[in-house]
Amino acid sequence: MAENTTGFKREIKLFDAIMIVTGGMIGSGIFIVSADIARLVGSAGWLLLVWLLSGFITIIAALSYGELSSMFPNVGGQYVYLREAYNKMVAFLYGWTLFLVIQTGVIAAVAMAFARFTGVFLPWFSETNVLFTVGSFSFTTVQLLAVSVLLLLNFINARGVKSGKWIANIFSSTKILALLALIVLGVAFGMNADVVQANFSNFWQAQQVTANSTAPLPLAGSGLLIAIGLAMIGSMFSSDCWNVIGFSGDEIVNPKRTIVLSMVIGTIVVTVLYALVNVVYLLVLPLQGSPEGATVLSRGIQFAADDRVGTAVAEAVGGPKATLFIAFLIMVSTFGCINTVMLSGARVYYTIARDGLFFPQLARLNKNGVPAVALHCQTAWACLLCVSGKYGDMLNYVMFAVLLFYIITIIGIFILRRTQPERPRPYRALGYPVLPAIYVVLTSGICLVLLLFQPAYAGAGLILVGLGVPVYYIFRKQFKEIPVVH
Repeated sequence: MAENTTGFKREIKLFDAIMIVTGGMIGSGIFIVSADIARLVGSAGWLLLVWLLSGFITIIAALSYGELSSMFPNVGGQYVYLREAYNKMVAFLYGWTLFLVIQTGVIAAVAMAFARFTGVFLPWFSETNVLFTVGSFSFTTVQLLAVSVLLLLNFINARGVKSGKWIANIFSSTKILALLALIVLGVAFGMNADVVQANFSNFWQAQQVTANSTAPLPLAGSGLLIAIGLAMIGSMFSSDCWNVIGFSGDEIVNPKRTIVLSMVIGTIVVTVLYALVNVVYLLVLPLQGSPEGATVLSRGIQFAADDRVGTAVAEAVGGPKATLFIAFLIMVSTFGCINTVMLSGARVYYTIARDGLFFPQLARLNKNGVPAVALHCQTAWACLLCVSGKYGDMLNYVMFAVLLFYIITIIGIFILRRTQPERPRPYRALGYPVLPAIYVVLTSGICLVLLLFQPAYAGAGLILVGLGVPVYYIFRKQFKEIPVVH
């Protein structure tokens, strides 16, 4: 496969790109977050609407990002779009947050999920199985496996993008087929007439519950809007990583066409799968339940054990042994997700380093055309997050920043239409300016809800971003831009 002037090898074709998009999006969230959404909105109609609205917003974002990716089909993706629409500092703040927690935090969290579900088959991998303790720090077999998986995938991806894409193809295809199997089996063998009656007779009766509440709180008006905004944090996070294919622009065959097609097709596929999976949840399990319930039916979707709705559905359909299928599906989903996020993130840090805003060693490609040093640094930081156990808190803090950068990037389309009107646009954002504006308004609403009702998380996210400002000036003074050799 031919190389381009940057030294990267164009190995990623359209099918590969679609698998990278779906592989990054489908992790463990679809099997878990519906429990929290059900507690927040309290009815089948609003549960499905939250997932559909999240999918709608994500598809709009993909349709809009396509214009940016066709204009700048280069390694770095969103970082490059922000740099061109605004300036290097705005782009750096995104890259800084990406490295500090967005990308590496996802890698660590998903690796830990993979390790925990491996324990279903191999009980030796357990958070109660402590290998050694130093003061208040304990290192468990789950952390050992999570770190080992990261090191394995780091090794595979350092051997070339072809290795990483084959992992993405195999595992993404497997998880899509397995999700389809869950949907078919759930409809064919798990449908419960009493459950269907309970869930769909009060389809739009919104009410909020907590594990400690004695009675549900009816929702209407602004209270319902706030609940939907908070509920969408989980569904938006589960639908994230749709944009990672743009990070690998110089490694994609015909990137001006392939990136936008893969993002749009991938987000539509995942949105449909997520909606159908939640329909199956509602056909098999009652949405409302009790935290003291002794069975999966009595606990319902709202209080599924450890929020593992997918596992509860499998048990309701096929008994306790059927939960092994969900454990296997989550292992496949998380392994493929780690690979995709790991493969893409290193390309951003490489681009930042080329701009003279990161350590110059990260701007080097190995003999396989891979930014191996950037890849190794990303893996090392993700491993530290696994060991520290702080990845979950950091992800909560940074979700506000993730959405904020998406908003800023979409606004960049309007800016570039004005500042670079003559630049070729092989693809123009569908529905411009209406659809991009809808995205900005809806996502800004979610951010406002976070800022008002989860100020600690939103504020901490802004602080993490803000810490990048002095770092930017230090790095800008310390390092020099590395020109591309043609």
